[in-house]
Amino acid sequence: MSEPERFPPSADVVGDDSVGPPTPSGEVAPGYPPRPLARGLQTTRGMRRHLRAIRLLLNVMLFLALMYTITLTKALLIPLVLAAFLGLALNPIVAAGARFHLPRWLTASVLMIGLIVGIGSGVGLLAQPAIGWFHGAPAAIRSFVPKLRSLTQPLEAANRATQTLVSGSNSVRASTTGQPAPMSISAWDVVSTTPKVLAAVLSVMLLVFFFLIYGDTMLRRLVEITPGFAYKRHAVTIVRGIQTEVSRYLLTALLINASLGALTAGMLWLYKVPDPLLWGAVAMFANFIPYVGAIVTTTLLAVVCMLYASDASLNVFLPVLTFAGIVAVEGNLITPMIQGASMRLSPIAILLWLLVWGWLWGIPGALLAVPMLTCTKLIAQRVRSWHWFAVIVQR
Repeated sequence: MSEPERFPPSADVVGDDSVGPPTPSGEVAPGYPPRPLARGLQTTRGMRRHLRAIRLLLNVMLFLALMYTITLTKALLIPLVLAAFLGLALNPIVAAGARFHLPRWLTASVLMIGLIVGIGSGVGLLAQPAIGWFHGAPAAIRSFVPKLRSLTQPLEAANRATQTLVSGSNSVRASTTGQPAPMSISAWDVVSTTPKVLAAVLSVMLLVFFFLIYGDTMLRRLVEITPGFAYKRHAVTIVRGIQTEVSRYLLTALLINASLGALTAGMLWLYKVPDPLLWGAVAMFANFIPYVGAIVTTTLLAVVCMLYASDASLNVFLPVLTFAGIVAVEGNLITPMIQGASMRLSPIAILLWLLVWGWLWGIPGALLAVPMLTCTKLIAQRVRSWHWFAVIVQR
């Protein structure tokens, strides 16, 4: 008698508490969880996805709140950040004086006096040329326009013909009679803005002075509150490394930009461009903004050379071409060779960082953006959880 044919058990035999292919005895095949457990795993995964989405939303909201706070408190944060950078840049000098048994307050006082004298002398030398240039720019523009008449006459004729066809002769006559208001700075403008400028400078100087004296004490107090000897030693290593590298970067950048400003002023003096010290100072401060600062300074020098030129010729642009060559050598050869590969940043990261901080803080934010980005990268290289940021912004 033949053995009856066996059929695979149906789902009713296995029951509702199993998933996957059943065995002949009705049990769940090895490697497949029961259905309640599978449903629990799916619920857990869903909850994790929801928690990740909520966490991402909270991080975005926290970031937007932080950006709003930074914008709202820029009058407080800009002097604080500037003072912190100056304190870090000058701290190696104070530390060197401490190694020779000089009190920190004495070295810091000498540095601050020298800094105040230097800033006062610079303002005294540059204020009069800057005000004179603002007052004389409209007259220089009016005197330079006839020199370009031979080049602009065809364009003006075409523009007048187009306006006549579109708007009529009356609008053309009205447009030619209008003249822009002269640009000037009154005594009231100077008197009203001087207290604000002096208060900002005084606050920055006081912050730098106290950073130089009590900065190491604050760092020691922060290290003391960390738990455990191993954490303290690790914190001291990180803080000292960051302080050394940031100080070296800031001092190097300041010396490079000051050298660029002095070289630019000397070059413009040789070409007999008016107010060479003013444009050298502009080149120095603008060089803290990579790419954008060089473009702005080159454009400004081109306008100045055209305005004060005796005739419209190609020799007018010799100072501009010389400055462009100096900036190209400085940016592509001297600065990378001195600062090293650890300080190099991605051009995309620099432009995005400039865009963000220029939007938040204006011109001071654009000037402080790259030093802040470089310092953040140096800190991220030392802190393990922030290492991804250093990888993204490096070149």
